[in-house]
Amino acid sequence: MTTAGAWHLDWNRDGLDWPNRGSSRFVQAAGVDWHIQIMGEGPVALLVHGTGASTHSWRDLAPILARQFTVIAPDLPGHGFSRVHDKSTLSLPGMSSALHGLLKALDVQPDVAIGHSAGVAILINMTLDRVIAPKSIVSLNGAIMPYYGTIGQMFAPLAKMLTTSSLVPRFLARRAEEQHVVNRLLKGTGSDLDRQGVELYGRLARNPGHMAAALTMMANWDLNTLLQRIPSLDVALTLIAGGDDQMINPQEAFQIKSMVRTAQVVYLRRLGHLAHEEQPGLIADQILTTANQTGVLTSGDQADTKRKVANR
Repeated sequence: MTTAGAWHLDWNRDGLDWPNRGSSRFVQAAGVDWHIQIMGEGPVALLVHGTGASTHSWRDLAPILARQFTVIAPDLPGHGFSRVHDKSTLSLPGMSSALHGLLKALDVQPDVAIGHSAGVAILINMTLDRVIAPKSIVSLNGAIMPYYGTIGQMFAPLAKMLTTSSLVPRFLARRAEEQHVVNRLLKGTGSDLDRQGVELYGRLARNPGHMAAALTMMANWDLNTLLQRIPSLDVALTLIAGGDDQMINPQEAFQIKSMVRTAQVVYLRRLGHLAHEEQPGLIADQILTTANQTGVLTSGDQADTKRKVANR
């Protein structure tokens, strides 16, 4: 069990029962000690989680996708078991650059890019920067729109203030020792998770290093430039929006659709922010539909893709 006294998660302690552990490997690239999971064969599907999560959030979806794809799922810098050495990496440009470095080290390019929450912004930013060229991007309750007004003016300074001392992540991690705190945080997503999902989020929340990375990422996050650039996105964009999402207003998906000519919205009425953990089979079906529509599953040498990734 993780304790708040351990600054970083330890693979040999906290990762012993990690979901899909057999698919895990560790790679050094772009100043990050990455924990990644690779499974399956076929066109490459890159899975990028959101702030405060990790590869565990794909525990049920990734094996389903691996029947059709070579799935690559990293822990973002500072999250889970990925360690970062430079805090400047914990920003939108920094995350994008680091992830690009990881893909270069693996010598792969995603055919379909799948992101959740803040992970969507990273993938769109990388696509606009032309460092990846997926045939399609799938957004799972994407956090793409900036906070405006009073909330926006208060949020960034507050997040920056919380990152000025290592005592804050330690305090928050200690608070997460109380199960009702974790339960309340997850209830705020609008999703109903199984026991394993609740335990894994609790394990992450009780770790000061993970909490520090999530806080710093939020403090450094700036979506205004991305929003200005997003109308030039020329890749098929599927915006999956959960009607019960309590963290991202599902109407934002329709706002993004109005700005991106290649976008479509899939509205799932009874799912929350963690829709891919609630109904992984349903989300996999939506991803496969998009992949078929954009020709992802009918292109590329699948066997060669598998050999290339397996040898990295």
